[in-house]
Amino acid sequence: MPPPADIVKVAIEWPGAYPKLMEIDQKKPLSAIIKEVCDGWSLANHEYFALQHADSSNFYITEKNRNEIKNGTILRLTTSPAQNAQQLHERIQSSSMDAKLEALKDLASLSRDVTFAQEFINLDGISLLTQMVESGTERYQKLQKIMKPCFGDMLSFTLTAFVELMDHGIVSWDTFSVAFIKKIASFVNKSAIDVSILQRSLAILESMVLNSHDLYQKVAQEITIGQLIPHLQGTDQEIQTYTIAVINALFLKAPDERRQEMANILAQKQLRSIILTHVIRAQRAINNEMAHQLYVLQVLTFNLLEDRMMTKMDPQDQAQRDIIFELRRIAFDAESEPNNSSGSMEKRKSMYTRDYKKLGFINHVNPAMDFTQTPPGMLALDNMLYFAKHHQDAYIRIVLENSSREDKHECPFGRSSIELTKMLCEILKVGELPSETCNDFHPMFFTHDRSFEEFFCICIQLLNKTWKEMRATSEDFNKVMQVVKEQVMRALTTKPSSLDQFKSKLQNLSYTEILKIRQSERMNQEDFQSRPILELKEKIQPEILELIKQQRLNRLVEGTCFRKLNCRRRQVPVADIKAVVTGKDCPHMKEKGALKQNKEVLELAFSILYDSNCQLNFIAPDKHEYCIWTDGLNALLGKDMMSDLTRNDLDTLLSMEIKLRLLDLENIQIPDAPPPIPKEPSNYDFVYDCN
Repeated sequence: MPPPADIVKVAIEWPGAYPKLMEIDQKKPLSAIIKEVCDGWSLANHEYFALQHADSSNFYITEKNRNEIKNGTILRLTTSPAQNAQQLHERIQSSSMDAKLEALKDLASLSRDVTFAQEFINLDGISLLTQMVESGTERYQKLQKIMKPCFGDMLSFTLTAFVELMDHGIVSWDTFSVAFIKKIASFVNKSAIDVSILQRSLAILESMVLNSHDLYQKVAQEITIGQLIPHLQGTDQEIQTYTIAVINALFLKAPDERRQEMANILAQKQLRSIILTHVIRAQRAINNEMAHQLYVLQVLTFNLLEDRMMTKMDPQDQAQRDIIFELRRIAFDAESEPNNSSGSMEKRKSMYTRDYKKLGFINHVNPAMDFTQTPPGMLALDNMLYFAKHHQDAYIRIVLENSSREDKHECPFGRSSIELTKMLCEILKVGELPSETCNDFHPMFFTHDRSFEEFFCICIQLLNKTWKEMRATSEDFNKVMQVVKEQVMRALTTKPSSLDQFKSKLQNLSYTEILKIRQSERMNQEDFQSRPILELKEKIQPEILELIKQQRLNRLVEGTCFRKLNCRRRQVPVADIKAVVTGKDCPHMKEKGALKQNKEVLELAFSILYDSNCQLNFIAPDKHEYCIWTDGLNALLGKDMMSDLTRNDLDTLLSMEIKLRLLDLENIQIPDAPPPIPKEPSNYDFVYDCN
């Protein structure tokens, strides 16, 4: 007979004694269970003891998380969180350097547990740590020369404990003094500092900037880009990652009027080329966290274009109109302007109208009106001028080439540039907040200071080439844009390392090649609609779904590394899972207002609900992992797997299986209806009875 559901069999350790095997009744109060354990080892004052996991986490067992205990769990009897916190609070103030160092090491380890953290914080432990950091350098300055390693370890453990305690979100970041910020900043600004101290100091500065507007301003006064740059020129990728994270945080929280100024400073300090040389092209693989920070920097850099993208052109603004005049001048090289007589004025207007038509503007009389739509607004005109000035030969060739064609086959440069700029902004998601989980950065955008403009210049030449290959007319404009978008997207997915490599990829993606790819994809996704094939599909579909289900469950067993949302580690028995919710229904999406602005994060969020009010919250690293986990969890709950990935896998596997089964019927026409059943024979004399 199986044991009752509320009984859990565990082993409990105590230093110097043999482990106990016992059954825990989950209906009993935890204090009663601890008393029973203490009595078994003749330990008095059971209220000073607690149970914790004996694995590497060492997390305390509480009334809230006790349901995570499962059969076979190894627990440890230990000092209660309150006692431990009190003892460590006293030990870290010891006059003995060795005792202090050992205490800080224990504190750094225990602070990961939220139960201990709450008790230590209740003793005003955060203030004690900040005071130690503020006064530590001066206090031990004389000892540094003879005890430098000891001092470095002490400071490292102090900062580690501080970071772990603050990660629980119990204490507000707004409570810290300017002296503490200055001290942390001084560790970052030092040319020679212990790596662990530098790493934790950078992590603290990033959290300060992201979690408090007041602290952002104070940190920005203490840290300059010039002081951060040297940390990118080293070989430690973790330090480089934290450094870029601080730069991103300062960039993200800067007021709108300060962001462009900061971007100019980044350009002056040659941040892009330093990242390209020491990070992207370094002789080592880029890990996921570094890829995420590079992606964030890429997004924030492109978001500087949003202001121009959303600015309409003022047809009455002479400076803006002069840009259009410059485009005309470069293309047609007008040597002189007619004088201002009334007769020549009409002639000049007529000439301008003719030239603006050749330039491909929709409004030939007043092309400024073409730039009143946002997006792309003035950004399109900026791109056109950049192309005309920095790629003048290509610009003139495109304009003159199209102005000499028949009207029905000319590629309108002005209209194309405007629509292309809008399309490129959509592809790069200009104006959107960076995703918290994405790591999709493109190395080629770090190879040029004006990467977006160069990206446009390559793509406008591609558009003109594709237009000719399609022998398009003005009626085909949208079709051409769709093909160009497909060409650009396919080239970007290969992650070219430079703009030249991107250009080469596009050369291989001609219109003819796109047609071949489309045809191949249509053949691979061919959907047989005849009745016999549909019946065959229906018959083998359950078998395919079972195969997909097993694959999903196997992936769940393998596990996935998710981004940390909080520091509590919890285990939930599968039998206790009540439901799986996604997107806006997730508790952590309802709590975090900032995340609501980011559609991409919502699409990757899911939560496991168990017991009455308990949940495990996740944000998947990408859409593929999101589908794997939601499918697997739904399969465990006996529900249908409804993700896009399951639909795609089912279609692919069904198509492959059907094609394999029909190999012997190649070139044989399968009838839509089964053959008619023949008439019954006049007699059954031919039947042979085996019995």
